[in-house]
Amino acid sequence: MNVPAQGPAGCLSTAARPATGVPAPPIVVVGAGIGGLVAALLLACRGHEVTLLERGDSPGGKMRAVAVDGVPIDAGPTVFTMRWVFDEILAEAGCRLDELVTLSPLSILARHAWRGWPATLDLDAEPRRSAESIAAFATPAEGRRFVAFCDEARRVYRRLEGPYIRSERPGFWRMLTDLGPSGLGELAGLGPFASLWRSLGRHFHDPRLRQLFARYATYCGASPWHAPATLMLIAHVEMDGVWSIDGGMDTLARRLAGLAEARGVQLRYGAHVERVLVDGGRARGVQLAGGERIPARAVVFNGDVDALAAAMLGRGAARAVRSPTPPRRRSLGALTWAMRVRSRGFQLARHNVFFDDDYRSEFTDIVQRRQLPRKGTVYVCAQDRADDGRAPEGPERLLALVNAPADGDTRLFDDSEVESCRHRSLELMSQCGLDLEIGNAAQQVLCRTPAEFERLYPGSGGALYGAATHGWMALFRRPAARSALPGLYLAGGSVPPGPGVPMAAMSGRLAAATIAADLASTHRSSRVHIAGGTWTPSATTVATP
Repeated sequence: MNVPAQGPAGCLSTAARPATGVPAPPIVVVGAGIGGLVAALLLACRGHEVTLLERGDSPGGKMRAVAVDGVPIDAGPTVFTMRWVFDEILAEAGCRLDELVTLSPLSILARHAWRGWPATLDLDAEPRRSAESIAAFATPAEGRRFVAFCDEARRVYRRLEGPYIRSERPGFWRMLTDLGPSGLGELAGLGPFASLWRSLGRHFHDPRLRQLFARYATYCGASPWHAPATLMLIAHVEMDGVWSIDGGMDTLARRLAGLAEARGVQLRYGAHVERVLVDGGRARGVQLAGGERIPARAVVFNGDVDALAAAMLGRGAARAVRSPTPPRRRSLGALTWAMRVRSRGFQLARHNVFFDDDYRSEFTDIVQRRQLPRKGTVYVCAQDRADDGRAPEGPERLLALVNAPADGDTRLFDDSEVESCRHRSLELMSQCGLDLEIGNAAQQVLCRTPAEFERLYPGSGGALYGAATHGWMALFRRPAARSALPGLYLAGGSVPPGPGVPMAAMSGRLAAATIAADLASTHRSSRVHIAGGTWTPSATTVATP
């Protein structure tokens, strides 16, 4: 990896520092998840003194690896998409993504299986091949419907990239203005109040395909019956490319941390921030658990915003966001098993999805009954598999995930219900042809429940994606990068543009740009957009297909 000791010519190495007098206090970033790492890196490249505080002993936040049977296994995000986000971020930092990590494109996006059906269905990075596979799996008509669906997903993505993904403070009326008449007409064609599930009924007649593409709602922690139809844009995101990272996903976090330090960021591990210091109605710094106080020009909080709302970082900081998200409005949690086991039968791809035969009941159980699903979908990431699907010699690394209610702060998930869910999940995979040889479970399997995720990510209740993206107005309910408390800024998956690795990275980029704008201007209402990509705020451009 080539990390220059000095910033690139485009980095403002001294502009933000006073030429004379007492140096200004640093900008303090709380949390070295992806959003915090990106915010710290880009602020340093703009010439600011930055201190990044992380209570753990390594960077990454939810992007983490755990040791099972002495081997590291990715136990958080496992899919790398939207690489353009990191291309643009690293260009600002004078580095290239391929200098930081080694990426391998996947031709098979995911392999899908259904209980009671012997055939499997692969989605391919090449849409034409996916259409051919769908035609063979279902009917030729369904293959044609898939092509039409991809066209619509691409148009939705292009409409929303600028006014939502790149905007620090997406608002309903501002989005209407940005979209223009053509964009509004296109989104209205989806049905402005339609759920993703209902919208997919217009595209696919085969219930298995409707089930497959409805699963994209869970990428945002939402139920397909409550998520807006606009989430079909995730289909375009995957078709635009999925990669694996050599060394695992947490390699990206570790390399970003190294780059940030090379650019001047002071990164402190084991630094547990106890509260945000507020004076005169403004965030002025932070206090660590041991009593140390660190003054700051600005504070970036890269964690679940509900921790602030619940006054976990002090009463003064609680005014930064609205009241905590009620449990029923949280996104999905998860029950996960990181395993190192032998597998037989089913030929695993890198990413695999096993569907049960009653999809609606999964979300009725989780969202309404607040219980582990009796017929839950099982996602399996086979981390030692490439496109050829060839199994490694000996045990392989697997991460299995089942959606769960995010109630980790109100109840424990006892051993009996967790074991019942594990048994049902293994039985579903077996029915689809996959058998796992689990010997010494204590050594080979590490289980995590919403209660463990709440402990790791306080304030979340175990929700992995912030507030649930339920209803068409959900896009505008998340607090913006510029919080209601002056001097306190927000990054991470619980703020715009939302959850997921690239979105969290974009939130950090937006936070850095917002702070830079605020430090350079007294106009608090100034709006921040991130330029680049396929979008410009021109009405003419927006109206162009």
